[in-house]
Amino acid sequence: MRNTWLSFSALLLVFLALSVQAVDTNAVTAIVGGTVVDLEGKAPIENAVIVVEGERIATIGVAGSVEIPDGAEQIDVKGAWLIPGLMNMHVHLGLVLPGKMKAELHNESEAALALRMAMNARESLQAGVTTIRLTGDLHQADLALMRAINKGQADGPRIFSAGQALTIVAGHGSKKEGRKKFSGPDELVKGARTQISAGAKWIKIAISGGIATDGGGLAEALMMPEEIQAVIDAAHRFGVKVTAHSGSPVATSIAVDYGLDCVEHGYFLDRPTLKKMKEHGTWLVPTIVVSQPASAPFFERIGSPPWYLKRRDSAGKAHWKALQMAIEEGVNIALGTDQMPAEPNDGTTATAREAQYYVEAGMTPLQALRSATIETARMLEAEDETGTLEQGKYADIVAVDRDPTQDIKALRNILLVMKGGKVYRNKL
Repeated sequence: MRNTWLSFSALLLVFLALSVQAVDTNAVTAIVGGTVVDLEGKAPIENAVIVVEGERIATIGVAGSVEIPDGAEQIDVKGAWLIPGLMNMHVHLGLVLPGKMKAELHNESEAALALRMAMNARESLQAGVTTIRLTGDLHQADLALMRAINKGQADGPRIFSAGQALTIVAGHGSKKEGRKKFSGPDELVKGARTQISAGAKWIKIAISGGIATDGGGLAEALMMPEEIQAVIDAAHRFGVKVTAHSGSPVATSIAVDYGLDCVEHGYFLDRPTLKKMKEHGTWLVPTIVVSQPASAPFFERIGSPPWYLKRRDSAGKAHWKALQMAIEEGVNIALGTDQMPAEPNDGTTATAREAQYYVEAGMTPLQALRSATIETARMLEAEDETGTLEQGKYADIVAVDRDPTQDIKALRNILLVMKGGKVYRNKL
């Protein structure tokens, strides 16, 4: 089966390469007339010029202080505000949820999965999301797509992948078809090493129950402490970070003590646990949009069964309170949705609505914008390459129609998307 998958991957990459135009490494582009947002809260650069050479920003400054090379293609963005490409830290490009969606994708072939993921990646990029972290997909399709995008053979965001999530027998995700289940520290360590060997940049473990799995409380600590410790120790030996699906304050507290790097969701986290996360520098990716009213039409569209909706609704109020407390305690927060970045929500995308929820929960618009740019880059340890608009960094640039540091709803109207010097969307 693995050889068949590898053969298919090679054919798919050839197909994608025929339809994708690679970035011209010698191309020079000047983005002129816009206002560059400063993510440190300083005054923006008005009437700015950004010179892009190949994939990276060569020069940035006020018009008149920056020389535009002869022959450079110019993009006039007068009246627009320029920000770094958005980042979404909890994405499943091969997402399958219970109900009609699961029925329609029953027996989905590996070929169909790969093509669906490639389509979702393109749509994510169109929505202004230039970097994503994948938190669990099957058959290593995520890693194949990551490599294809890196080689310019497919269009999509930069991918940091956790490979296949590690779930215990009877734990969250254990009922998903095609997913291997683990039991005990030794099996989990082997599973972690297998994902690292395949190219995963993160390891994800499911340490509590989850909304999408019928059975096992969302706030219950289902993975044993010695299992949690074993995975974190094994991954850190390879310099790989570990994130945990968790709604449990008990399980989260234990995992943070063992050096957990990040928590996904945090449905029922309490203040003492959040204080500990702040002290240890543990990240939180809230995915608040999935438990709040904005995503209700999405669950109707995919035909979610009553038990699923009941579990979602049961987490909503506690999830919101946990996010508010996390903001109050100053926990490191990186934006993530647990939906496709471009998924329609409340008249906008899941990514934009997630950021808007952060403001409603207590962040300033600048803090919410940082959670989708510079803070996420810091979590990924990629801040030298992306996350801000600076000389030498990747030219991942998004234009919006007003200042998002004053009104986060500006993210609802993406006018221009450039990733690595190539324009993928231009509605100016």
